[in-house]
Amino acid sequence: MALFSQSCQYGLQVLLRKSRVFWPASRCCQLFAASFGIPKRDKVSHFNFMTSSSTALPVDPQGTDACPAKKRSEIDYEEEKGWDEDTQEIHEGKLRFSSSGGALKKQLTNHTVSRHKFATVQPPERPLCAEEWSRLRESFQSPEVFEEVMFNSMIRYKSPIDVAKSLLTHVAKSNGDIGYNLLVKYLALCVQQGKTSEICDVYDILKIRFKTLESGAYNLLIRGLSNSDQWRMALTLLEEVKRVTVPSRSNYESCIKAAGRHQEMTLACELYHEMLAKDLVPTLDVLQALFDHSRGMKNSALRKELFGILLYLRENQVYPHKTLMRSIKLWFESIPEENWKGHLTNIKDSGQCPVCNHQLEDSELTEEEYNNLREKIIRDVIHGTDTFRKTSPQEFEAFQTFVENRLPFDIVIDGLNISHIMPRKVQCENLFEAVNCLAKDYARLLVLGRKHMLTNSSNWKREVMKQMQNKADFFFAENISEDDAFLLYATLRSGKHCKFVTRDFLRDHKACLSDSVTRHLFRKWQRGHQIVFSAGGKRIKFLPACSYDCVVQTTGDTWHIPYKDTFEEKYSYQIPRKWLCLQQKYRTT
Repeated sequence: MALFSQSCQYGLQVLLRKSRVFWPASRCCQLFAASFGIPKRDKVSHFNFMTSSSTALPVDPQGTDACPAKKRSEIDYEEEKGWDEDTQEIHEGKLRFSSSGGALKKQLTNHTVSRHKFATVQPPERPLCAEEWSRLRESFQSPEVFEEVMFNSMIRYKSPIDVAKSLLTHVAKSNGDIGYNLLVKYLALCVQQGKTSEICDVYDILKIRFKTLESGAYNLLIRGLSNSDQWRMALTLLEEVKRVTVPSRSNYESCIKAAGRHQEMTLACELYHEMLAKDLVPTLDVLQALFDHSRGMKNSALRKELFGILLYLRENQVYPHKTLMRSIKLWFESIPEENWKGHLTNIKDSGQCPVCNHQLEDSELTEEEYNNLREKIIRDVIHGTDTFRKTSPQEFEAFQTFVENRLPFDIVIDGLNISHIMPRKVQCENLFEAVNCLAKDYARLLVLGRKHMLTNSSNWKREVMKQMQNKADFFFAENISEDDAFLLYATLRSGKHCKFVTRDFLRDHKACLSDSVTRHLFRKWQRGHQIVFSAGGKRIKFLPACSYDCVVQTTGDTWHIPYKDTFEEKYSYQIPRKWLCLQQKYRTT
């Protein structure tokens, strides 16, 4: 018991200071000895601490997925990395690092501990002595992976740090070495529990042994330190990462939040802009932090920065979730001497705000804007991309001839897309219902289908197909063809009035457009012309395209910000119907 009692009784920083008597030997060895309470004895005093391919095995992400995840940002795009992703590169065998003794780079082999095989291992509730750990290891069905499995369980069950220290002490005594993977797992446990001094000590050990670390370790270190009073160390680590690679979004956002919590808003904004410059898409979670930490500040430069974030939402067609919307409202209302008032509301179908009576921007393009957009989409998206990888020039030419001979259409329908809307129904019946419904409001329909629809089968009945062909024009492409280019071409060639129906977001096609102005016009055109559909009960429900533009809008003394309130809205193309109206009320004297 004496062997681990010291490491359990004192923090790692205290033990490091108490261990200076060992420092004439290798500093790295003594850091291990001091950190984990290992006595100076002949059989452990010559630790080589070489992180060879046999000891620095990739860290299994199993050990990190049990940490309590922060509340996920309710957004339409990717979230912050979870605990398991912080060590994913090591798990996949992608780890590269430099030894302090040379420039040699190691490419580690993949080594995975089964996620399910040892899922029921229960870690001890108290620190164990060497003999107790040895007995546990010997009784384990796969002793060679005992330490990794045990650390995975410690993270899952949030074991006390002292229990983990006692295991590391046992490993160091037994092997004369603590593998890189175990150190990172121990680090994950420390970060999970907010043990700042232990995080710093592990970092001291790692930076002495390695010139650089892999991304998983940096993510853990930056996350752990940014949530502590040592948050400026996270900034130093961020600079280290920059010298090796582009920091991750998680790295930046941890530092931005830390700066915000400590009212260093200028620094937070600088990091935010640096992140954008590296093409890293911020989560709504970090945007919310910027608004929260700026509340009540009288700072014109900061005010301009936050207005810039709202314009970023407009430019990129990003819809905040309700939590961020509340933060934006509270920030506006807290600006000293500006007297902003916010109200959550529903915009009328006409596009008029019932709170301030302001008319929102029209979703229609001008004739000049429409012609320019049509020309650039046909040139850059349809003819200028990889359209012909999924179709042939001959097929697309035949489609163009087909369309030109039948123009104009009122609505173009992605037939295969609609046929899958209600999985329990036969596909042709889904499409039949949609065609019947849309034919009530649109005279000229074009349905884009596949040639397999012409084969009489359980999903595509010949009689039903004939009935639909009496109500709409059909073009049947090859089964392997992509129909997005067909959809865009037919809709744009039909004129400004033509709508289209698909659940596809068309993001890849927006990305092909060469400039931000054209991308903005494409989004605006899409919002005003895409008919969204969903399966409501036993029927397909069609939602009309908006007559007003559903993006952040401002007149200077008003802001209108759309947000997504329900789960269905958040994870679909559905246009948000909820808005935040902000008015600046001028005081009368």
